[in-house]
Amino acid sequence: MKILIANKSHASYAEIICNTIEESAKVRGTGIARRTPEYIINKMEKGNAVIALEEEKFAGFCYIETWSHDKYVANSGLIVHPDFRNQGLAKEIKNVIFDHSRKKYPDAKIFGITTGLAVMKINYDLGYQPVTFSELTDDETFWKGCQTCKNYDILTRTDHKMCLCTGMLYDPEKKKNPKQIEKPKSKFNEKAFQRLKHIKQTLFYKKEKK
Repeated sequence: MKILIANKSHASYAEIICNTIEESAKVRGTGIARRTPEYIINKMEKGNAVIALEEEKFAGFCYIETWSHDKYVANSGLIVHPDFRNQGLAKEIKNVIFDHSRKKYPDAKIFGITTGLAVMKINYDLGYQPVTFSELTDDETFWKGCQTCKNYDILTRTDHKMCLCTGMLYDPEKKKNPKQIEKPKSKFNEKAFQRLKHIKQTLFYKKEKK
């Protein structure tokens, strides 16, 4: 298995990447912002993506998005092909794209929003912390990217303050500050995140029925 910084030579995989992301969202019953093959190819050409290949077969993918003049970076579109799931590949891809993001955008805050507990755990292990949406980028272009998600109406009803997704943030400044005493890291509390997700689903879906 090879995990590579993608480039234009990988453009032929763009279609299967988009299809795999969309099919995965349907199976999970979750909302997701759709991306086109052209969008994925653009990320590859700019060196803002990583791809996992088993010889020539597509195995996984993730890309970088930048916001607010590169002050914020998001690792988005993390996907593993069904043939390669449950092997720890998602974590390996996330580690590679995270390291690539830090090297390419060393001063940027790295953030993500997700409903997936597995992705939350991976982010937490990398040093991300749960935050409110107000601590994320205020770039309108980012939030417009959520328009194709089936839960977008929830985001608009709350004035971009809350949705079913959980926001998580890695702040490099907190790692650089020698005066800041880093507290021992607690274990990822999956049950707490599950309860939070259930509370938000109950709250917002009740409002939809009214």
